[in-house]
Amino acid sequence: MFFKPYQNQILESDISYVYISLTDTRLYKKYIIVTVFTVTMFFSCNDSFKQVQKIGISENEPIGVDYNINVKYTDSGRVSANLISTKMLDYSNRDFPFYEFTDGVILYIYDKDNKKSTVVADNAYVYNNTDLIDMQDNVVITTHDNRVLKTDQLFYDQEKEWLYTNKPVSFKTDQDLINGNGFDSNSKFTNAEVLEVTGIITLED
Repeated sequence: MFFKPYQNQILESDISYVYISLTDTRLYKKYIIVTVFTVTMFFSCNDSFKQVQKIGISENEPIGVDYNINVKYTDSGRVSANLISTKMLDYSNRDFPFYEFTDGVILYIYDKDNKKSTVVADNAYVYNNTDLIDMQDNVVITTHDNRVLKTDQLFYDQEKEWLYTNKPVSFKTDQDLINGNGFDSNSKFTNAEVLEVTGIITLED
C-alpha cells in the first residue's frame, strides 16, 4: 500500500510529491526533516534579502529635513560667510556625510574688510568632512564692486576663503566680458582670474 505524505504547513509549490512504502518509516521521517529544513532556509534567505533591500533604500534617503536655513561661518570671531536657503536635506548618515540644498541657495561672502559679495545657485552641497561648499546650476556671483561671474558649478573653500571652478565661465568686468574654462579668486576678488580664456569682448560705454 502506498500513500501521499501530508504537507503540514509547507507550501505545496515548494514540495514534490513522493510515494514511499509504509514500512520505510525512517526514509519518510528523513524526507520530512530535509524538506522542512530546505523550506526554512528558503524563507530565511528571502527575509534577509528584504532586509538588505530596506537598508539600501534607507541609506539613500535623508535622515532629516530642515527649513529656513541661516548658517554663519566665522573665522576668529569674524563672519566670513553666510548661507541662506529655504530647505536642507541631512545626509550625515553617509560614509561621506553632507547636507544638500535643493530649493536654491544664497551665499554671502565677506572679505577681511567686511565687503560683501553674493553667490546665488539652484543647488548646493556642504560636505561635513571638508571645508567646501559646492554650488551648482545657474551659479551667479556678484562681487562687492559689481563684477559678475556666471557658471554651472563653483566651489568655495571656507578655510582658505577661495573660490574656484573648472567649468566654462563668463566674467563681466567694467570693460570686458571674458569667457573661459575655469576661474580662481580670493574672497576679495583682487586676483580674480579666468582660466583658459576662449574669448574677450570689449564692452562699449
